[in-house]
Amino acid sequence: MDFLQILSLLDSTIRLAAPLILAALAGLFSERAGVVDIGLEGKMLAGAFAAAAAGAATGSAWIGLLAGITASLVLAAVHGFACISQKGNQVVSGVAINTIAAGLTAVLAQAWFELGGRTPSLDGASRFAAIDLPLAQTLSGIPLLGPVYAELVSGHNLLVYIAFLAVPLAAWIAYRTRFGLRLRAVGENPAAVDTAGISVPVLRYQAVAIAGVLCGIAGAYLSTAQGAGFQENMTAGKGYLALAALILGKWKPVPTLMACLLFAFADALQTRLQGVPLPGIGEVPVQVIEALPYILTVLLLAGFVGRAIPPKAAGLPYTKDR
Repeated sequence: MDFLQILSLLDSTIRLAAPLILAALAGLFSERAGVVDIGLEGKMLAGAFAAAAAGAATGSAWIGLLAGITASLVLAAVHGFACISQKGNQVVSGVAINTIAAGLTAVLAQAWFELGGRTPSLDGASRFAAIDLPLAQTLSGIPLLGPVYAELVSGHNLLVYIAFLAVPLAAWIAYRTRFGLRLRAVGENPAAVDTAGISVPVLRYQAVAIAGVLCGIAGAYLSTAQGAGFQENMTAGKGYLALAALILGKWKPVPTLMACLLFAFADALQTRLQGVPLPGIGEVPVQVIEALPYILTVLLLAGFVGRAIPPKAAGLPYTKDR
């Protein structure tokens, strides 16, 4: 593999990592506040459909993004109401959201567009275009650093940059702000937060809303930036991979980013290995190659990265003592 091929592989890794990063950060905010969010997959799927449908109807990627965030926020509000106000089982609520999103998006897509569960193809202003950073073409002739800047740093759409900038922003919010301190406290010991006069339900609703916004952006990225429209079940388990990355990252922003990049690299690699004979092995069946990211996930979650301890109050409804 030469230098340009390595750059192309890393470029694909960055693009594939963007939705994982956004969804994993969504899970981080929610679970740090004590609300387990299995429904990342469903919120991403709803966001992808709403963004593509709105983009196709209006011709605007920005309206599509807003629609994607709104759809995800609606499901986040349902999850919050079930888990925080009604103190329901958080895992059951998340699974229900995934199931509803998978069925509803396919039905609505078929009913509205009659294209076999897809939306019309998006182009022009209805998609987020790549952005060439300043001097990218001018510096591309410089050995090593020029191609790295032109191929890896420049040339991505806006949502990719938002995904990567969200990581230091999430770390700053979680560890350098009063809101972040309270958020982490309510996920560890909500009774102590309540004793201090801070509303536990309000904090958890705020965390769930942030998760809804991030999942909506992740879904919009899939259908209006990485792809050119919505198709049935297009998230293909990325919400679950984001949850795995969150666990591997031990509910911390930067390690979670590293886990997302690892999964995205495995995904980019499997695309390039399809049909390529490996030395001493020969050509590996496509099904095995496509399962590479998920095999890696299972192996890592099986204990190769040490014990991951979730927030103590994660999954536990809070009832105020009287």
